[in-house]
Amino acid sequence: MQEVKVSAPGKIILFGEHAVVYNRPAIAVPVTQVQVEVTITPLEKSSPNTVIIQSPNIGLESELKDLLEHHPIKVALMGVCRKLNIAEIPPCSICIHSTIPVASGLGSGAAVSVALIRAVSAFCERPLSDAEVNELAYEVEKIHHLTPSGIDNSVITYEKPIFFIKGEPFSTLEVGKPFWVIIGDTRISSPTAITVSEVRQAWEAARLTYERIFDQIRDVVLQAKEAIETGEVEKLGGLMNRNHEFLRQINVSSPELERIIEAALKAGALGAKLSGSGRGGNMIALVHEHESKPIAEAMQKAGAMRTTLTRIG
Repeated sequence: MQEVKVSAPGKIILFGEHAVVYNRPAIAVPVTQVQVEVTITPLEKSSPNTVIIQSPNIGLESELKDLLEHHPIKVALMGVCRKLNIAEIPPCSICIHSTIPVASGLGSGAAVSVALIRAVSAFCERPLSDAEVNELAYEVEKIHHLTPSGIDNSVITYEKPIFFIKGEPFSTLEVGKPFWVIIGDTRISSPTAITVSEVRQAWEAARLTYERIFDQIRDVVLQAKEAIETGEVEKLGGLMNRNHEFLRQINVSSPELERIIEAALKAGALGAKLSGSGRGGNMIALVHEHESKPIAEAMQKAGAMRTTLTRIG
């Protein structure tokens, strides 16, 4: 066995969060500026069932056999064993290092799963296909998010912009003209499962109202898809603003997000919205690259603990 290193990017949702859970489309893109890296080192002289897991970011150091059965890392690794039809992973040390903030809307859980699954199958000298990696990562997402759409694991597995509808094969998006987005991190942890569950409760109490909002989000997503493919970047700003207004209406924004979004728009951003489940986590602002620095500075003054400029396309 040889040492293996595998990485997976983060992601942001450009349009369609929350509505995507209710079978409306969404658009997501990979973010390579943040990464999960998994390094697997063989332990030649250890007993057959010795698999040591180290994840400094979350303070985890444990043998695989000591993790709870429903621990996401264990579920990912056992899924690989089943897929490869092997009883156990050869003795090794698995180190997981991430620069993706947890519970921030950047897909940290899915990125860990994708990197782990790819790394372990490669370490076992039987690399899985993208489709197999995506399938296994989706099973882990059910632990993180209870009723996941599948968008996070898909965009992170394939590392391409995607147009996604739950339960249907996704399609990759051809970006007609590259554009730039600043990601602003509130550093407020907001677990997706909790927010999605609360939106579900609100939807059950007022289905007609929420279905109407989700239909309006769908219309925004379809217009954004066309604008991205045809390179009409100037249209995306207004669509971001509309999408964010609908997310406000389902009560998933927060004062912290609103302050940063307002600051970005006042500083010259073409559009801005929360990204992900909301209530914290990240927001995004569409910008011209040459104007990005003062906008990022304004976002930081408004409370963004970190800003990341990323190119789409």
